[in-house]
Amino acid sequence: MSAKFEIRKSTNAKYYFNLKAGNGEIILTSEMYEAKASAIHGIESVKNNAGQEARFHRKTSQSGQPYFNLVAANGEVIGTSEMYDKKEAMENGILSVSKNAEGAESADQT
Repeated sequence: MSAKFEIRKSTNAKYYFNLKAGNGEIILTSEMYEAKASAIHGIESVKNNAGQEARFHRKTSQSGQPYFNLVAANGEVIGTSEMYDKKEAMENGILSVSKNAEGAESADQT
C-alpha cells in the first residue's frame, strides 16, 4: 500500500485529514476545517511544505513526549504528529512525512 491522505468528517461536522504511511500508520493529522475545500487546500499545503526541513517544528508535550508540527510559510500549523516516546522516533516520523507527502494520493472518506 502506498501513502495517502484521507479526508474525514468529525462528529462535530468539521473536516480534517490524516496522512497515512504505506503501512497504514497515521503520521500526520490536520487541524479541523469548516469546509471540505479547506481540508483539500491543507493537503496541498502539506505537499508543498513537507520537503522543507525548516517547516518541521519539534515540540515537547506537557507530559514530556516529543512531537512535531508541520507549518506553512506564514507559520500556521497545517499538521501535527502523534506523541512519541523518544526523540529518535519523532525524527523518523518527520522523515516519513517528508518522504510520503508529495506523492500521496487523496481519498475522500466523508
